[in-house]
Amino acid sequence: METGNKSFKDYYVIDLAHIVKSLFQKMWAIILAGVIVAGICFSAAAFVIEPLYSSSVRLYVNNSSLSLSNASLSISSSEISAAQSLVRTYIVILKDQTTLEQVIKKAELPYNHEELYDMIDAYSVDDTEVMKVEVTSTDPHEAAKIANCIADVLQIRIAEIIKGTSMEVVGYATPNLHKISPSITKYTALGFVLGVLLSGIIVVILALKDNTIHDEDYLIKAGDYPLLAKVPDLFDDGAGKYGSKKYGYGYGYKKRVGKEKR
Repeated sequence: METGNKSFKDYYVIDLAHIVKSLFQKMWAIILAGVIVAGICFSAAAFVIEPLYSSSVRLYVNNSSLSLSNASLSISSSEISAAQSLVRTYIVILKDQTTLEQVIKKAELPYNHEELYDMIDAYSVDDTEVMKVEVTSTDPHEAAKIANCIADVLQIRIAEIIKGTSMEVVGYATPNLHKISPSITKYTALGFVLGVLLSGIIVVILALKDNTIHDEDYLIKAGDYPLLAKVPDLFDDGAGKYGSKKYGYGYGYKKRVGKEKR
């Protein structure tokens, strides 16, 4: 904006010292907000969110030339690699709709195949020919029941689809009464961090919107105008002495007037 021969520019000054000072002054409120949010997250994890339990079954994958029952078997590296590659194929068959529907029917589950699909996770154990199937449920006994039912159904499905291969159960699933989710410790810690961050951001925003003149340094930094004079704080002990000497009034003067009235 130009007026006559003078040019004026608007500047937005960010006083970092004021922001840091505001954060330190409101530190008690920031910590309190973190504690409150942490308490809310703790209560939600402990009493509101339904816990999840996991149970797993291990299956051994072998082809026509591999058999666990044959003690004199000589296994080559190529045969082990072939068995490991079969694990990925078995996982695809496991998560097929037909297989899942057979599991639902056999275990008499109140789910459809899409819901059961989300409850199952299968993978190779340490890149070996052992396949692990994990089932997650809100009931630990149901999770173990589904995992064992999958082992039974999958063995039949594999024999029907892939000729010359088979699958053997290494160990059946048992109910695991230790919940895997939610973690009360993680929820509480996350809630505290979230509360501190949000309250800190609010304090910073309020500090940025604060246009109050705090001291003469603020005026010097905020504009290019010279500081000609400043008004002393007449209620300060030092300022009172200054005011009474120069102007004949001030905090010291009020004391004397009060004594004369009495």
